[in-house]
Amino acid sequence: MKPEISFAHLHRLSDDTGLFEHARGAVPRREHGYCLDDVARGLLVVCREPEPDAGLTALAETYLAFVAHAQDPDGSFHNRLGLDRIWHDEPGVGDWWGRALWGLGTAAVRGPEPWIRSAASEMFDSGATLRSPWSRSNTFAALGAAEILAVDPGHEGARKLLADAARLIGPPRADDAWPWPEPWLSYANAAPVEVLIAAGHLLEDERLLADGLTLLGWLLDTQTRDGHLSLTPAGGHGRGWTGPGFDQQPIEAAALADACARALAVTGADRWEAGLARAMAWFLGMNDSGIPLADQSTGGCCDGLEREGRNENQGAESTLALISTFQHGRNQPKGRLA
Repeated sequence: MKPEISFAHLHRLSDDTGLFEHARGAVPRREHGYCLDDVARGLLVVCREPEPDAGLTALAETYLAFVAHAQDPDGSFHNRLGLDRIWHDEPGVGDWWGRALWGLGTAAVRGPEPWIRSAASEMFDSGATLRSPWSRSNTFAALGAAEILAVDPGHEGARKLLADAARLIGPPRADDAWPWPEPWLSYANAAPVEVLIAAGHLLEDERLLADGLTLLGWLLDTQTRDGHLSLTPAGGHGRGWTGPGFDQQPIEAAALADACARALAVTGADRWEAGLARAMAWFLGMNDSGIPLADQSTGGCCDGLEREGRNENQGAESTLALISTFQHGRNQPKGRLA
């Protein structure tokens, strides 16, 4: 299955400042303004395009300018910008810092113009000197570090950031029923697994790689029911939980797609190809409610899967999750996911 990728809704959600966070249906809700979380994700998916057209290159320029404006001299970032173009928060190192570094690391390597790659690299280096007290924030930042290390193995800032994040995630528990290193599955659960796989591969640490693959296999099994993904709901769950649960979020499917694509690239194992295909199929209706989340008429993605329906709003996070997942599917070699 080689999916068609539409950027129509991403263009609809964007203006000359950034990317609107929320939508009512497919109509941007401008009154809610922008957040760095989503703009950084937008920068990431646009820079993943191997042959961006002029419109996507313009989006990369706009998103990068937003990230630059958000960054404080100490390397931290604002997150929320109002429609009035005034920051509504103080700089910090929450998830938005991590996602900014993920987007910047991607832009530094894959940006469509040399000046974009250079500017993104400088901003990444500034932000990578910091660490967050929150595990997921460091996890997202480390994925940006992995992008840079893949082409520049001697980059010390990226190397240390990736190693630090992997150490904080920790190894699997000695418990076959719950090997997860945390007591609770929360959100973007496959992201820390991807960090372990990336660290094991790029830092040449076989133990980390094995730990990451073990946890990814468990997570994929845990989030599969009757041959389709049955994702951890927005409220999360702990040991002993039985699903299905709702509201299921596109970000969870996208994180699994990211991790499976990396595991497939590192190992070539069919299991991870099947996991990636399952993540793509979740958006198309192979899920607990049998309802597609992808909207072919708009190019957007609905915000959540409910027991008997879906959240019809098509915000930035969900639409970017759809694009990211389908990019992985499209980029597989001929013969895979056919």
